Amino acid sequence: MANDIMDILSPLTGKIIQLEDVPDPTFAQKMMGDGLAVEPVDGKVLSPVDGQIVQVFPTKHAVGLQTASGVEVLIHIGLETVALDGEGFEAHVSQGDQVKAGDPLITFDLDFIKEKAASHITPVIITNGDALESFEKTKETDASAGNTVLLKAGMKGVEGSEEGQVPDQTEDMETDKSSVSDTPYGQEAKDIVAAVGGLDNINAATHCVTRLRFALNDEDKVNQEALENLDLVKGSFAANGQFQVVIGQGTVDKVYKAMVDETGISEASKEEVKEAGGNKQNILQRGVKVLADIFIPILPAIVTAGLLLGLNNILVNPLFSDQPIVEMYPQWAGMAEMINIIANTAFTFLPALIGWSAVNRFGGNPLLGIVLGLILVHPALMPASEYAQAVVDGTAPTWNLFGLEVSQMGYQGQVLPVLVAAWVLSKIEIWLRKRVIDSLQLLVVAPVALLVTGFLAFIIIGPVTFTVGEWITGGIVTVFQTFPLVGGLLYGALYAPLVITGMHHTFLAVDLQLIGSTGTTFLWPIVALSNIAQGAAVFAMMLVAREEKLKGLAGTAGVSAFLGVTEPAMFGVNIRFKYPFIAALIGTAIAGAFITIQGVQATSIGIGGLPAFLSIVGENWVSFFIGMAIVLVVPFVITYLIAKRKLNTH
Repeated sequence: MANDIMDILSPLTGKIIQLEDVPDPTFAQKMMGDGLAVEPVDGKVLSPVDGQIVQVFPTKHAVGLQTASGVEVLIHIGLETVALDGEGFEAHVSQGDQVKAGDPLITFDLDFIKEKAASHITPVIITNGDALESFEKTKETDASAGNTVLLKAGMKGVEGSEEGQVPDQTEDMETDKSSVSDTPYGQEAKDIVAAVGGLDNINAATHCVTRLRFALNDEDKVNQEALENLDLVKGSFAANGQFQVVIGQGTVDKVYKAMVDETGISEASKEEVKEAGGNKQNILQRGVKVLADIFIPILPAIVTAGLLLGLNNILVNPLFSDQPIVEMYPQWAGMAEMINIIANTAFTFLPALIGWSAVNRFGGNPLLGIVLGLILVHPALMPASEYAQAVVDGTAPTWNLFGLEVSQMGYQGQVLPVLVAAWVLSKIEIWLRKRVIDSLQLLVVAPVALLVTGFLAFIIIGPVTFTVGEWITGGIVTVFQTFPLVGGLLYGALYAPLVITGMHHTFLAVDLQLIGSTGTTFLWPIVALSNIAQGAAVFAMMLVAREEKLKGLAGTAGVSAFLGVTEPAMFGVNIRFKYPFIAALIGTAIAGAFITIQGVQATSIGIGGLPAFLSIVGENWVSFFIGMAIVLVVPFVITYLIAKRKLNTH
């Protein structure tokens, strides 16, 4: 019989985020368990439950709790915050302490975390989900620390445990793990070292609250299959020059200790592993990561706008007859206009969305980022699309600043101007915040930062970055117009590998720049086909696979890919078996070349799967549907034939 369902309160105040949207594979792929994340607005972490502190990591960036019924909760403040080595954090509890819901656990410097860490998004997860009989997540979008019920969990009945007593699993755990080696987890540590290529392949090793972190000499020597077969390992991936093996809180430090004792590997600090792993990234790597951090939070708004614009396209374009729907049925005209306004808003005020996210990423006040973005698209400014012709006609409006002529040009749909201006705004704000006394900050920091950035944006940043953006757009358009077959073939073949490296976020910015400059993009249709191709390949694996676990994973991953989210299909199945991934690349390359030759364009960015046709220009639908047929058939057939032979021989 199950224990009563208990409430797990939010430990922080802020916006609630789905775990799948957290930019870290360990949490997004739920390797450690299921739950939610909070984007905090202050630096206070309160206990979400009555229970015992089972772990406070030395760097104070994470804390684990266990309730009397046995529910294990992990709060991980920010992402990659282990690298801060405790700076910016203060712990108010120690391991073994008993706490009540609402008690303070940790305080942290939110501005410092925003500036120095990969993200301040904080996952709150249940790490022993397999022991739960019931589990629910809140439908709320905002959380209040100590008040909002974030999760509900009910444990399966455990015979022999007294009510209110924390289950003691230590004895069983140590008995199981010491059956092979005299050191607890000794054999598992040896197996992990062997799977990552042996001692000779390990340059440095350390651990955080959830995972082992290796700086490897050659990641190609990792035996992924051997790692996946270890019961202790919940997942593994490479990121930021490190190969990370997910173990779990409370266990990872024991495994690391056993690794040091049993294999002779030397302990290393977090900084040593970062240095050895090449975490001092080059300019391109840092740029890609920044773009990902900025554009991922605003994707829901952009995708929603893209889908609504697609719906509007159906109403106002003659797709199914010689007349559009709004002409055949005039009563629909008002509806179409309203949909168009709702859909266009995200693209019309795109600089405001980017300004909010970029300033937030750079450690400034995101509200100032919104204002900055709106300044760049103020109605008093002439849109960039009209300004060039106004210059030719001699009617372009300008300001005269002590003899300096400054263009009164708006930057609707532009990406680079607001990105650079947001960085400048954040740096000025942070500099002022550290030097202005608290009583004057409201009167000085925001006004001065916004005024200085605004002047710089109109005088230097805007004109220079607008010109650079036009060069980039013109160069890409020229290449694809001159060599459409080669361009479509290469982009189709390379997009999925770009997803693995994270560099696909760079092309999201290019897509938005193309739409802002030309009104359409020829890159997004290929992205949509790439997603469908990964789904087709993984569905072929589902049909052939005999293992129930693989069948279930492939089925759910296929549906996800067809709706535009390919990571489960790629990382869970296709890359693991290699040939489904390659089959998807072949299909996408062929389809990409075909639709590029046919001149297929998208008016917006929508869901990159089967619904993507809504974003395609109406006259290009037939060509796009042929491309969809190619990516459905080619990857499926290739994967099915190879899988039939390979999986049936095992």
